[in-house]
Amino acid sequence: MPEKKRCPWATTPEMVAYHDSEWGRPLHDDRMLFEFLILDGAQAGLSWATILHKRKRYRELFDGFDPARVARFTAARIERILRDPGIVRNRAKVESAVSNARAFLKVQREFGSFDAYVWQFTERKKRKRPRTHAQVRTTSPQAEALSKDLKARGFRFVGPTICYAFMQAAGIVDDHLASCPIP
Repeated sequence: MPEKKRCPWATTPEMVAYHDSEWGRPLHDDRMLFEFLILDGAQAGLSWATILHKRKRYRELFDGFDPARVARFTAARIERILRDPGIVRNRAKVESAVSNARAFLKVQREFGSFDAYVWQFTERKKRKRPRTHAQVRTTSPQAEALSKDLKARGFRFVGPTICYAFMQAAGIVDDHLASCPIP
């Protein structure tokens, strides 16, 4: 029987802990879904290791990713956040977190929860795990549909690749390699 090996991208203690305890696990908590959506948007053009390293400071500055609180951030609050070296200081990304919080709250009102909304974009069937890292997708028809719908609802930094990364993180798709011991 072949030895089970963790997904190859989990190479640092921080990435291993994230891989083993969070990534790809089905997530149904709206606050955590909001956090992953915002952090995946912040990752655009950067490595996930960079964002994961800054995650604690993001949680502090974005009030624990409480979408109702983030939705009320003022221009002055955004300016203070942009001066903090503990996060990615990209104005468009920070401003999108605030506008996305407002859009997130509208989705919650319409669907009862963001969870109910976002899980409708799953394939609704278990697919085989990829055998090699090269087989891991960067997008899918479901991610493209989610991206299109989120954009129509006013979300930003939610292109298909970002949406697919979000779907991976939230366990909406399972891209742990077949050889990975994580269930």
